Amino acid sequence: MFSPQGPSLRELAVQALSSVERGYDLLAPKFDHTPFRTPDSVLDAVASALRRIGPFEDGLDVCCGTGAGVGVLRQVCEGSVTGVDFSAGMLAVARERVPSGLPRVSWVRADARALPFRPAFDLAVSFGAFGHFLPRELPGLFAQVHSVLRPGGCFAFPVVAPPRPGSLMYCMLLGFDLVMRVRNAVWRPPFVMYYRAVRFGDLLRELEGAGFRVHLHPLPEFGRQRDGSPRVRMVVARRLP
Repeated sequence: MFSPQGPSLRELAVQALSSVERGYDLLAPKFDHTPFRTPDSVLDAVASALRRIGPFEDGLDVCCGTGAGVGVLRQVCEGSVTGVDFSAGMLAVARERVPSGLPRVSWVRADARALPFRPAFDLAVSFGAFGHFLPRELPGLFAQVHSVLRPGGCFAFPVVAPPRPGSLMYCMLLGFDLVMRVRNAVWRPPFVMYYRAVRFGDLLRELEGAGFRVHLHPLPEFGRQRDGSPRVRMVVARRLP
């Protein structure tokens, strides 16, 4: 599950007993060697799909972590690119690992629930961040993203189909979420990280409630499930003019 360059069990335990911000500060130097980082195959598929619906001028990576999503934006945006995250440690790694060049990249430390930007972006992306927000926080998060997009701008992110109930992966994710809920019930500060926190239908309704028109783009690189539905989709939520 983890490469030899990844964190030890002791390091993961220390992280899990910290706050989300402090935990990611500690994990940052080894984050790219964990399964928590979005796989390159997903990043490449999203970049390919975005090229088909672009072009875009200025891009924002919401909860950018070590900058993997910024790499996607640099492929599809012709203007500036900004990464925002509340972990200083993750941003420090991102600054070191993302190469210089065009388009210009800037890094901002801020909470995604209070984005410090005017409507200055044509495209916002996010990869693997929603599990760090409680369901009741998503309307505010989506409202913040809506507020920093120009009219007609897009908010795009990949969504993987949930595992079949009763499957090994389903049981693993269910067990992980149960452990985190018990941890947060008995330990402070809380560490919000859930894999099954939000249903897909609820996610779409919250986006529409925030003022987006939502379109779904199958990512054919990942095939389809037995029922014919895509294994991975890209959600594109467009801010209405």
